[in-house]
Amino acid sequence: MRTAITTFAERGYHGTSTMDVAKAAGISQGYLYRLFTDKTALFAALIDYCSTRLRESAAIAAAAVRGSDPEVVLKALTASYGQVSTDRDVVMILMHAQSSASEPAIGDAVRACYAKQVEYVRAVSGASDEQIRRFFADGVLNNAVMAIGIDTVSAPWARTLHP
Repeated sequence: MRTAITTFAERGYHGTSTMDVAKAAGISQGYLYRLFTDKTALFAALIDYCSTRLRESAAIAAAAVRGSDPEVVLKALTASYGQVSTDRDVVMILMHAQSSASEPAIGDAVRACYAKQVEYVRAVSGASDEQIRRFFADGVLNNAVMAIGIDTVSAPWARTLHP
């Protein structure tokens, strides 16, 4: 999974072949097809894997929160997402997944990822729909900031998006 994440993170779903993944993993393409029926199944599994990593990190953060104020819980969840998103490959898989969601199985996997994340955040935070929407909107913006390397740009617009 780690090798597939790194390989797909570079060029995305459409730009990466199963041969690329197999070669990077040091296995035959035939063996890869024994593990996953096709490239779409592999990529959908990667989305689920990344989704699970996000929830595991959020669970650790939520367990450490004292009290039940939704804003405090959401702040802790934001920090936990920041820790996971330092792995640029995970962020890039999620970005590529969204841009490849027109593929039915990938779209299903992306929707399942969001459904699990939203309902988990709702359950542990007690936040309102508006608070949850803002939490996810900030996360999507942070993904874009990381993907396009705004931290390397010294301009007012970049500082507005990434203070």
